[in-house]
Amino acid sequence: MRVTASVILCCEYLKRGNSLANLPNMNAEEINIFSQIANSEADGPVLMINLNKYVPEADYPKGKLYKDYMEVLDTLRAQVGARILWRTQVLGRVVGTQDIDEAIGIWYPNHQAFLDLMTAPASSENMRLRSLAVKHADLHRCAPEEPNMNW
Repeated sequence: MRVTASVILCCEYLKRGNSLANLPNMNAEEINIFSQIANSEADGPVLMINLNKYVPEADYPKGKLYKDYMEVLDTLRAQVGARILWRTQVLGRVVGTQDIDEAIGIWYPNHQAFLDLMTAPASSENMRLRSLAVKHADLHRCAPEEPNMNW
């Protein structure tokens, strides 16, 4: 029931003309996978890698808009039981074409916690600030612990 309520609230949010975290490239198939995992006995920790490009007005990394966004993100993260494992400024790219300013690794206790971002008390303010500060974001779902690297 909890997953269904989150998905319904998320759909209602989208129907009001908003987008999931204002991401134009929202992957509905991946959100469906999240829901399926969250609604199963297999639900467990997940690591999300956030690759963010900020608008000039955010004045990353020292600007007020960026700092306000990070403060609300920290509140939202705490509300769903997630924690930031690392946050780092991207200094350049050696290969590829993706232009980003920051990479953030956020650990969630389970997939449901990630879905709960849309309905947590700080979600609305987070979305507002995100829409002002973030030009583009890619989020990648990753394994929550380090794989065995015995190569």
